[in-house]
Amino acid sequence: MTDETTNGAPTNGTPTPETAAQDAAPQVRLNILAQYVRDLSFENIVAQKGIGGEVTPEIQVQVSLDARKRQPDHQYEVICKYRVTSTNTADQAKLFLCELDYAGVFHIEGVPEDQIHPFLMIECPRMLFPFVRRILSDVTRDGGFPPFNLDPVDFVALYRQEAQRRAAAAQARPEGTPLS
Repeated sequence: MTDETTNGAPTNGTPTPETAAQDAAPQVRLNILAQYVRDLSFENIVAQKGIGGEVTPEIQVQVSLDARKRQPDHQYEVICKYRVTSTNTADQAKLFLCELDYAGVFHIEGVPEDQIHPFLMIECPRMLFPFVRRILSDVTRDGGFPPFNLDPVDFVALYRQEAQRRAAAAQARPEGTPLS
């Protein structure tokens, strides 16, 4: 049996520069160990207050993320918090409010320490997103409204905005003032 490259030429077992670099770099290992709803609230204000007349909904979505290291090595919990508010554009009356905290427990290895925070705040929420989208769609439909299909979230932009906000807050803080 002989080793062959993709072009059919035999190799002598010596790694090429490309394969040597791939072998030297640690392989990232990412497993979702669990995912679950931490908190879910849906308020149908239309049903509670009986808002009538012409309704033209406007939807606002707020997303926040949190992550923490768990006790077992290489395990992290990432919490995605979504707040979806629908208001009537004519009179700004609230139609519904949905709040969802969705979490995932991840086993992560091979990510350098200086890159773990962006990895947790970008890649992990990206993996949880389809499940969040489905829950929000089902809850709004079951609450008596058309299903709300959440547009994809740009977690890279969200991470950058938060980093810029923190940098601006650090510059505005007088020297010697503790972080909040």
